[in-house]
Amino acid sequence: MPNKLNILSYHLLLETNNNRFGNRLNDTELAEIKKADMVIVPQGCNKQLYDAVSLFCPHVFPNYDALFHYPGKIGQAHLFQNYNVPHPATQVFADVSVWQRDKIIPSFPFVFKLSWGGEGRNVFLVENETAFEKCIDFAEKYEKEQRKGFLFQEYIPANGRSLRVVVMAGTFISYWRCQEGEDCFYTNLARGASIDYDFAPELQQAAIRALKKFCRETKINLAGFDFLFDFREKTPVPLFLEINYCFRSHGLGGPDAYLELLTLAVQEWIASLS
Repeated sequence: MPNKLNILSYHLLLETNNNRFGNRLNDTELAEIKKADMVIVPQGCNKQLYDAVSLFCPHVFPNYDALFHYPGKIGQAHLFQNYNVPHPATQVFADVSVWQRDKIIPSFPFVFKLSWGGEGRNVFLVENETAFEKCIDFAEKYEKEQRKGFLFQEYIPANGRSLRVVVMAGTFISYWRCQEGEDCFYTNLARGASIDYDFAPELQQAAIRALKKFCRETKINLAGFDFLFDFREKTPVPLFLEINYCFRSHGLGGPDAYLELLTLAVQEWIASLS
């Protein structure tokens, strides 16, 4: 990393002339942040640290404004709506009592999601009323732990495929995650999906073009975006599905390749500012 600038890094694997460790803030940490020209935070950065570095330093990587302004899957649904990008039709509910006022049930099948979770956790394809009742019971159970919020989402027949596009500063890397059966609902690697880099390059490029515009507007510069395509359409458009601010490195070549790409991204970011 360049050494003429005071670059403060809280990332364990990104070394600068001023590395700090941990997420706890005290007077010493705040003094270091105020002196820094730039700050690098880890992907697991908490809101307290991010708020502090954003307040006292104008240049922070990654830019997590969207993460903390639009938290969880409910927040992401609002983000997609606010920036008017194509996405599956979505209804959000702060808790079960909000849903119970109108008791709206979309046409089956549809997708039920709690506002948190990754790798397909807390996401269900709802095909009948019995399955839906189980989902509401599931949401009520988590509300007792003060974990509230869920959404109903349009089911998109995607032929067992979803597209992951990773943005790392100005670099965009895309690959499909696919299951053997076209009717498979889950396309997560944790659920047995495989990676395909070659399928439908024109659709990959369409998603990258849409994402570049979205990232320019939202300032997101490190995340894995998931897209769906409705293959019933003659010319399917990329539908924004979810944003993963902490994402696996399998499709990027593994941890070492990911760290190399991340280092290059940070260097590119620094060069663009300095």
